[in-house]
Amino acid sequence: MPKRLRLTRRFPVAMSEDGYRKLKRFAAEAGLDEGEALSFLFENFESVTHHDNLTHRLRLFNAELEARKK
Repeated sequence: MPKRLRLTRRFPVAMSEDGYRKLKRFAAEAGLDEGEALSFLFENFESVTHHDNLTHRLRLFNAELEARKK
């Protein structure tokens, strides 16, 4: 029997415009709203990410982060 999806947590989140556009596109393609899409991604994080790619991309993102904040 599948677990019932209960969206019990709400939190303010800041996202880049690019990130938000990609989230909205992913949610629309999957037939979900943005909250459901985020729940799916985080509940299945290990299976939807490639560890080596994630580590590399995170390193690049962190290196550019201060410049992007300005």
